[in-house]
Amino acid sequence: MRLLIIEDEIHNANRLQLMLKELDPEITVVGILESVADSIEWFDQQDAPDLILMDVRLADGLCFEIFSARTITAPVIFTTAYDEYAIRAFKVNSIDYLLKPIHKTELAAALAKYQQILDIIQPDPDISNLVEIIKKQGVAYRSRFLVQVNDGYKTIVVKDIDYIYSEFKITHLVLQNNGVQPVSYTMDELEEQLDPEVFFRANRQHIISINSIKGIHNFFNGKLKVTLIKHPAAEILISREKAAAFKQWLDR
Repeated sequence: MRLLIIEDEIHNANRLQLMLKELDPEITVVGILESVADSIEWFDQQDAPDLILMDVRLADGLCFEIFSARTITAPVIFTTAYDEYAIRAFKVNSIDYLLKPIHKTELAAALAKYQQILDIIQPDPDISNLVEIIKKQGVAYRSRFLVQVNDGYKTIVVKDIDYIYSEFKITHLVLQNNGVQPVSYTMDELEEQLDPEVFFRANRQHIISINSIKGIHNFFNGKLKVTLIKHPAAEILISREKAAAFKQWLDR
């Protein structure tokens, strides 16, 4: 197996290399890269590896910039000290998401998972088929929120949310029963955590549910105006740049 390590801390890269050698002496590490820029350059010049071990935060940014800049055909085991990027990772070529410090048993389990998926596509070991299987495994999107109320807590189910808005840097969930609940998540974080089949980021201030839409109307300069069933007073505009993506989302 040809394996690429993308990790900006050399002691972590060396530790991964040592564990890989102990787990499977037939694994060949074809490179150790420290940055987004180095990785993009490497993929421009080299054939795709069979598997990538990739840290999320690199010396010059998040690893997801690599996927935006180049088409990555190899499956990925993400290795990171941060757990807030898990959903984003599983939207790309992720087989597993290992939190540092990584133990040999966890790495072994991730390699076994790779092998299991590889066995599925035999006798046609086309790496593009492998990546498609990985992507079809699905992402566990958020289904509920635990929020603090006075001296206790309550649960809000995601299906009860009509839309979400941000005001004065505070994010609010607007519920079907007209309740409004502030939460300690940014709009960017919620966009990652919520199922994109159900929720659409209309603009910087609003995320709307497909189940809350009453009508869509043409607006000035190619924009669209969305009216909601239970909250008709809410003014939600889709920019001209996002209008095509919004129509495609509605037409699935």
